[in-house]
Amino acid sequence: MGKLAVGALRAVLAVVLVGTVFVQASMVWALAADPEDGSLPLTPLRAITILGMVSAQVALVCVWRLVTMVRRGTVFSHAAFRYVDGVIGAIVAAALVWFAVTIVNAPGQREDPGVTVIMGGVGVAILGVALIVLVLRMLLAQAVAREGEAARMRAELDEVI
Repeated sequence: MGKLAVGALRAVLAVVLVGTVFVQASMVWALAADPEDGSLPLTPLRAITILGMVSAQVALVCVWRLVTMVRRGTVFSHAAFRYVDGVIGAIVAAALVWFAVTIVNAPGQREDPGVTVIMGGVGVAILGVALIVLVLRMLLAQAVAREGEAARMRAELDEVI
């Protein structure tokens, strides 16, 4: 990975992290200062938003650490699995948060239940992303195993030579 790509990705990750912290602070402020007017269940939606931002932040930190490992050339190690698992967990948490939003929003959609069905479909799509990352984790596991096997074979070859 080039320095420009790493720098650009880190800049994007930093901006998104600052944005999520700002949204969380806004939601905490709104929970404390802005009462509900009864038209929407604002308190649960605000709490869900805070949890959703936490899941995004976990994924951002894990991706940052993985980018650091790629830059150092240490990504094909068992240490990378911790961060990939963190990303998978964050995506699953985001899907659960989205399902919670769908449940909170569903009573207001009685005349048009299609919105709730679409929102449920979006939650399933988010879970699909987690499954894609799980497949990528399996590919990483194969690469780590091959890297270990190659190192062992190099050591044996060095002994022979």
